[in-house]
Amino acid sequence: MPQITIYTDGASRGNPGRGGYGVILISGKHQKELSAGFRYTTNNRMELLAVIVGLESLKVEECEVHIYTDSKYVVDAVEKGWIWGWIKKGFKDKKNPDLWNRYIALHKKHNIKFHWVKGHATNAGNNRCDELATQAADSNNLLIDTIYEQATGKS
Repeated sequence: MPQITIYTDGASRGNPGRGGYGVILISGKHQKELSAGFRYTTNNRMELLAVIVGLESLKVEECEVHIYTDSKYVVDAVEKGWIWGWIKKGFKDKKNPDLWNRYIALHKKHNIKFHWVKGHATNAGNNRCDELATQAADSNNLLIDTIYEQATGKS
């Protein structure tokens, strides 16, 4: 089973506001960085999207994946099993069902373990992802978080 390490972070300039995510994928001696910015989104959406993009970037299924993130929202939802209750209730009164459904499809393909790290501290991977996310949020090449903008009437 291939072993993959993924570092992720999300950022938002205002919440909601301009946002971005940063991802570092590590497999053996190989490393890849990914990022993108959005014109109107939330920090939690970017935190979760970073995880999704990292997992969607894996070229094979059935990997052992260790994800390092400073998002208690993401870590607790998965590690404490909250998402399974949210599914049963059809995500009633929960935010980001579009992204959670994307995550769940990926969750079923891999053996995933989350590790919470303190943000803006001594974790080099998390700090680099923060740089990637904030640079993406501050860029002039911003994507549209269509589902979020439609839901909030911003589109």
